[in-house]
Amino acid sequence: MTRPNILFIHTDQQRWDTLAANGNSVIHTPNLDRLAAEGTNFDHAFAQNPVCMPSRVSVLTGQYCSALRITHMAVTVPEDTVTLPAMLRNYGYHNALIGKLHFLPHSNRDHREVHPAYGFHHLELSDEPGCYEDAYRAWVRRKAPDQLDFVSLGLPPVTEHWQRLLGVRDGIRHPEREARKARPFPGRSDVTQAAFVGEQTIEYLRRHKDDTFFCFAGFYSPHSPWVAPQEFLDLYDPADVPIPTFPPDMDAKRTADHFSDEELRSVTQGYYAMISEVDHWVGRLLDTLEELGLADNTIVVFTSDHGEWLGEHLRYGKGHWAPDVVSRVPLLFRVPEALGGAAGRRVSDLVECVDLVPTLLRLAGVPIPPQVQGDQLPVPADCTTCEGDSLALCEHHGWRSLRLPGFRYVAEASGVERLYDLDTDPWEYRDVAADPTYAGALADARKALLGRMLRIEQPLTREWPY
Repeated sequence: MTRPNILFIHTDQQRWDTLAANGNSVIHTPNLDRLAAEGTNFDHAFAQNPVCMPSRVSVLTGQYCSALRITHMAVTVPEDTVTLPAMLRNYGYHNALIGKLHFLPHSNRDHREVHPAYGFHHLELSDEPGCYEDAYRAWVRRKAPDQLDFVSLGLPPVTEHWQRLLGVRDGIRHPEREARKARPFPGRSDVTQAAFVGEQTIEYLRRHKDDTFFCFAGFYSPHSPWVAPQEFLDLYDPADVPIPTFPPDMDAKRTADHFSDEELRSVTQGYYAMISEVDHWVGRLLDTLEELGLADNTIVVFTSDHGEWLGEHLRYGKGHWAPDVVSRVPLLFRVPEALGGAAGRRVSDLVECVDLVPTLLRLAGVPIPPQVQGDQLPVPADCTTCEGDSLALCEHHGWRSLRLPGFRYVAEASGVERLYDLDTDPWEYRDVAADPTYAGALADARKALLGRMLRIEQPLTREWPY
């Protein structure tokens, strides 16, 4: 049999509602909208962890974070972890990772060292844009060495601390990192991290057009800081971008230099511009598949590792308690017509990113290993319903967050419980766990979480009765 190629496009920190195809009337995402129109748009997809590293290892293994024993940041993923590319290797796939993987802590290591393969044949890694000597900076040094002083978006604070303690002098010019505003990229538009991922993925597709491949294109955008080439910032007038509507008690905490309307509009402009830059490269990737005659035998997946507060609850970033703005992500899945795919489908059932591995393995005709935990998504077109239980689990050390139809339930190790009624409070500002009128809903949610945790337990494999 001829197995399909797989192009897996992955962003960092992108909310589900940042696509025109998902109802955003302001954002400019014509190529992602094209991908949605040509495939299936899962508009209620959820990540398994609210921060980068655990979410990424979950999506590439098809296992929940608790089964992997990686529920928080700064855990080195064991080199023998069985990833999707490792599952595909025995079936003739050539596997590539270009851009961000983030399977190792990146703030306290030398990025010139050889990286574990994790099942990939080809790795060009860049976990942070330009602030380390990595594959991205090597690419810029080869392509446009006069641009090297412009590509760092700033040194992460913990990296700065590590370098100071060890006396590291990296010789890289690092700008201020965490300004709460949009900033234009100071270098040429063709040397951003997004351009690196896009160009090198295109080069990989050209070089391996005669192979059966799995290619993971890991964009850093739209993770903060909010820096994008000017032409993408110019797509947005800050006066037109949406900002949160806060409850009166939270609105009263805002000041001229703390989550002001001006700050929120600038941040959103930068965030949207970064997504539009990725969208540009998605278009280039889709066009390259067409040009090379690969589109009819290539599955294309687009998703992200988690969302972004973007000012909601007077926060930026991600984390506890994983409300929809943090845990709900875009998920577009295009299966070629020759493989049974259909265009223009929208699925609004609750699905999880852990479902991607078993779905891709089934489409590739590869056995699904016993440790893989996700359910199979309803693709291609002859699959009409999701196999799952209409629940989406987000795990972190010390707490669990469960998305149910109409509700979010949170349980913490301290015994604290939260419940949010998403039909009346979609932005999750009012915890109703103590409201007696929600006692039945709270009990149902508690039972659902207990059942899910019992179902996903993964004991070691039995060898014989005793």
